[in-house]
Amino acid sequence: MSEVRYPFTAIVGMADLRLGLLLNAVSPAVGGVLVRGEKGTAKSTMVRALAGLLPAIAVVDGCRFACDPAGPDPQCPDGPHTAVGSHERPSQLVELPVGVAEDRIVGSLDLERALAEGVKAYEPGLLAKAHRGVLYIDEVNLLQDHVVDLLLDAAAMGRSYVEREGVSVRHAARFLLVGTMNPEEGELRPQLLDRFGLTVEIAATREPAERAEVVRRRLAYDADPAGFAARFAAEERELAEHITAARELLPKVELTDVALRQITAVCAAFEVDGLRADIVMARTAVALAAWAGRTEVLEEDVRKAAQLALPHRRRRNPFDAPGLDEEQLDRTLEEHAQPEEPEPEDDGPEPGGDGPDGGGDGGPGDGGPDGGGAPEPADGGAPEASAPEDAEAPEPQPVPAQHPSPARESAPVAAGDPYRTRLFTVQGTGHGAQGRRSPAETTGGHTVRARRPQGTLSRLHLTATLQAAAPHQVARGRAGRALVLHKDDFREQVRQGRESNLVLFVVDASGSMAARQRMTAVKGAVLSLLMDAYQRRDKIGMITFRGADAELALPPTSSVEVGAARLETLPTGGRTPLAAGLLRAHEVLRVERLRDPNRRPLLVVVTDGRATGGRDALARSQRAATLFAAQGTASVVLDCESGPVRLGLARTLAGLLGGSAVSLDELRAEGVASLVRANRSTTSMRKAA
Repeated sequence: MSEVRYPFTAIVGMADLRLGLLLNAVSPAVGGVLVRGEKGTAKSTMVRALAGLLPAIAVVDGCRFACDPAGPDPQCPDGPHTAVGSHERPSQLVELPVGVAEDRIVGSLDLERALAEGVKAYEPGLLAKAHRGVLYIDEVNLLQDHVVDLLLDAAAMGRSYVEREGVSVRHAARFLLVGTMNPEEGELRPQLLDRFGLTVEIAATREPAERAEVVRRRLAYDADPAGFAARFAAEERELAEHITAARELLPKVELTDVALRQITAVCAAFEVDGLRADIVMARTAVALAAWAGRTEVLEEDVRKAAQLALPHRRRRNPFDAPGLDEEQLDRTLEEHAQPEEPEPEDDGPEPGGDGPDGGGDGGPGDGGPDGGGAPEPADGGAPEASAPEDAEAPEPQPVPAQHPSPARESAPVAAGDPYRTRLFTVQGTGHGAQGRRSPAETTGGHTVRARRPQGTLSRLHLTATLQAAAPHQVARGRAGRALVLHKDDFREQVRQGRESNLVLFVVDASGSMAARQRMTAVKGAVLSLLMDAYQRRDKIGMITFRGADAELALPPTSSVEVGAARLETLPTGGRTPLAAGLLRAHEVLRVERLRDPNRRPLLVVVTDGRATGGRDALARSQRAATLFAAQGTASVVLDCESGPVRLGLARTLAGLLGGSAVSLDELRAEGVASLVRANRSTTSMRKAA
């Protein structure tokens, strides 16, 4: 790959993304930008191009943490810096890999040397390298939650902390944080979304001329990167000078009381949580004014700041798409566009009013021109409301007959309101990605035991290490207070937390589920389980079966939003090929085990247990169920059977799967809690008796 970056000014379109990045370059205090968009939209190209526009920085000679010679970090591990030389270098662009470990981000501390020799041997991480530069996280939504939390905390505090068994290292870590993501691959939690200052939604242009220009420029760059960059060198230099000038102007920009009131009024009107949105909007509006070469924030700056800083903060439901009501924004800005005036004193009722409402001739209820009486129709006829009660009602118009489709497919029905569900877990202890569902050995959580280090020692178990070394101190010739430690003495912590799982839904969409009320309840239950999977950071997949076969409606993904959309448009009708649905699920899980052996699956079958499509349809579905039991796959059957006569086929299926069965009523967490409370109350009464 060429080392010559694609020029920032050569990128076609994407004005909002361009502006969001430039505002953060002018004022890093804005808090970074999250770029949301479909694949192949040059998100990464534009972020990498931005680094070439940033001004060069002065750093202390020999400092691995890029300390500013004008104000070095007093806690710098390479300090203190006094009377030292300095040099200038370009701002760094540090890219964070998706599979990065915590030690690679914050740096690693050699605990063996720290304990045995009393030396703080610290190797800086990516946060130290990104100090005073750009930290770029591609596919930020695919990072583990604890890694994202760590990054955003460092970005908010401007400092990185490394704590290992009482040994502490701290250093400055101020950087421009830029994250990119494809929403189809999964969302960030609202708490994490809120930590990004700005969010920009991008999509590829649909204009053929613009698309042709994009392709033309890309081909020219690939053929001659240096020559292509030279074509835009003057524009790049001009843009870099514009950034420098805006940075110098930034401290002189005044945020007027009117602009500040508009900012707070907009945040209140859109009901954003907390006050971070107000602060980010204020900083963004000031940066916009500086970018425009002004020293005063105008209403247009506030409007644009709201469009960049608020959409991702308005989400109330995990499945809500970011957005902003432009009409409401304009109304709020207009209402607060003038300075507040003191309220006039009440001097009593205005003249001409006969009562508290100012009633009188021509007033409301008088039937005058502006009165509140019944309005007369335009043609001069009698008002509609005065029609006599015994007048003949118009004859009903015939309604055309509704002809069912040949496959007797029912139109999709809306899902019921989601609710908090019971927690379903996979038994045993896993080793998958950190999440919030099933027990697992993780990097977080509480310590359950100690073991010999597996690879580099990162989580020292101090007590177990001392116990292992203590019996050998005399034989090793211990002479002073320091312990004599050997490599075999060290023990690391084994922590138990929770992991995320692959939740695979197998949903019956056949005619037996087609009753509208019933399907609404079923979809509401599945939507609730999808929301639970979102909150627990699971991957999800969805298989539907109806008619003659099963369909993989949603391949395993982290995007629960897509699953909710597919569920909403799910049609019903036809036969019930339950065996086909189970066999398709078995194949999907087989492939996923090869892709990610550590992610344990949870199978959720949504059915009433019926099976049609041949004489042995039920027997075939029951034989398919035993495949999951043989592999030990955790499973739950959501029993959708209703009516006075129940066959119990879903619970039989659950037994063959080796799992459990719950009804729609039992799925609610509130229902389970009330049942437990009722049982406890009954038990207490019996004991008292």
